[in-house]
Amino acid sequence: MTIFLIWLIAFVLIAYFADQRWNRGVSRGLDRLLPNVLKSNGENRYLWVAALAVLGATALVRPVEILLVLILLALIGLVVMKLADWASSMNH
Repeated sequence: MTIFLIWLIAFVLIAYFADQRWNRGVSRGLDRLLPNVLKSNGENRYLWVAALAVLGATALVRPVEILLVLILLALIGLVVMKLADWASSMNH
């Protein structure tokens, strides 16, 4: 229960500050990091604020699990890319 309360407080604070600073830099920072398909261009403010708050709060409460998920996603992406490369070479 304590972990949940800490996560909830972190979520609320991150969401509040991200929402307050959306026009002063959060939106531009997101647009610099994301590919063209995912760029917000100032739109979808509440969706991105919620996503940032969830990621930030989870990274504060359980940083090792976030790191393990990132490593797992990178490995899955690598395997998918290798399989796609192998499958495309089989067609030629």
